[in-house]
Amino acid sequence: MAEPQPEPCGLTDEAAFSCCCDADPSTKDFLLQQTMLRIKDPKKSLDFYTRVLGMTLLQKFDFPTMKFSLYFLAYEDKNDIPQNRDEKVAWVFSRKATLELTHNWGTEDDKTQNYHNGNSDPRGFGHIGIAVPDVHGACARFEQLGVKFVKKPDDGKMKGLAFIQDPDGYWIEILNPNKMITIT
Repeated sequence: MAEPQPEPCGLTDEAAFSCCCDADPSTKDFLLQQTMLRIKDPKKSLDFYTRVLGMTLLQKFDFPTMKFSLYFLAYEDKNDIPQNRDEKVAWVFSRKATLELTHNWGTEDDKTQNYHNGNSDPRGFGHIGIAVPDVHGACARFEQLGVKFVKKPDDGKMKGLAFIQDPDGYWIEILNPNKMITIT
């Protein structure tokens, strides 16, 4: 006997789309440029995002008077990064979906410092998502590298996607865009 399906809650598809407006023409050149995460230790985080996830460090900005640094990463070819400083800054801030890691100086030495990842109460921010061609292959590599898993691809009800954690405990969904139709 088939298991009864729960009643949908939240908005119906029609209601969700009816809440949305067509984009104002003045916003046609807007783009989601960055997501910022606070990090405790830039050495650990930069290693994780470049070596483990394969991102490229595009630019680093230091703010000595305010004692913090910003690291911008993305999936870009490092050979495409302009060498001229002004061109580089404009180029970095024109990339789609960059990750801005913010390091407040001294947190790496503070044993009590940690950041809320949004997945425990009070809930808020949940995760970022990384699309990969082979979820199981990527996760096998992550296991070899000692990456902490929240959910492996064959665990739970949603098969074929995984959640890992970065050094600060932020969740990262690992997904294959061509397989999402079987999950949803």
